[in-house]
Amino acid sequence: MDKTKEIVMSGIRPTGFLHLGNYFGAIRNYVKMQDEYECFFMVADLHSLTTHPDTKELKANVYRVLAENIACGLDPDKVALYCQSHLHETAELYLYLNMLAYKGELEKTATFKDKARMQPGNINAGLLTYPVLQTADILLHRAKYVPVGKDQEQHLEMARNFTNRFNHRYGEVFPEPVAFNYSNDLVKVPSLDGEGKMSKSENQMATLYLADDDELIRKKVMKAKTDSGPTENNSPKPAYIGNIFLLMNLVSSKDVIKKYEDDYNNCNIRYGDMKKQLAEDMVKFISPIREKVNSILQDEKYLQKVMGQGAEKARKSAEVTIKLVREAIGLNYF
Repeated sequence: MDKTKEIVMSGIRPTGFLHLGNYFGAIRNYVKMQDEYECFFMVADLHSLTTHPDTKELKANVYRVLAENIACGLDPDKVALYCQSHLHETAELYLYLNMLAYKGELEKTATFKDKARMQPGNINAGLLTYPVLQTADILLHRAKYVPVGKDQEQHLEMARNFTNRFNHRYGEVFPEPVAFNYSNDLVKVPSLDGEGKMSKSENQMATLYLADDDELIRKKVMKAKTDSGPTENNSPKPAYIGNIFLLMNLVSSKDVIKKYEDDYNNCNIRYGDMKKQLAEDMVKFISPIREKVNSILQDEKYLQKVMGQGAEKARKSAEVTIKLVREAIGLNYF
């Protein structure tokens, strides 16, 4: 472990397929971080048990998440890429932190309320204490930075509360974790139907997945919502047209973008041509990642080696932390 580098920790749930939003919103930044920080990237398989009690697909999903992240540029030799369940220290720290978390505050969490509404027959204790387990994941490596989206900011705020309570009660062991982003590059990738952003599970025809084949990519892009075009020069773009330009900005060359910007501003844009161009540029962007993922998934031994190597790196960090925690609490009887 490089003592001179600051520590970054993030978790990736093994549910659904990664999509363009995951790539531009998170993974692209992870790839940048791996050269500048000491990075721990975890596949959150235990977290997934709170909402997905059927685990038949779990192994395949874990392998896919690993393969997709590696195919997008994460280097298992530079980062600790590991499975949450491979570190028993996680469960131990989770237990200690549960003593510092209160039922009332956990019940107020927006994600708990949402999930409880969605699965009224499965409101389990793990679902309620999800933010505590998340805090354990972060603190296990005494990470300072946590790359999070808007929807996770409340969880990070809770993680800071639990951290401060622990430090206040038992002595300074943990740094206070803060949100990390490459602020200029925070991209919300819009869905193709102009409604909200791309999603792992909802409205799959409006989301471009890194696993989509070329024909499916073309089909989805051609379905993107358009209109009959502007009638006055330099008109403002409606949101759904702005979305198509935003997607083009992610994958097309500058001269292509300029051509369609000029066509729009001069009221002679042909959306059919624009969508065809966007579809081909998306195919060019996604297909090499998809091919690489499929090739990695063929090599189960390699993926097992990656997991083992990642768990070893993560365990070294976790063992040091747990020793400090036990001493701080007073659980050192020998």
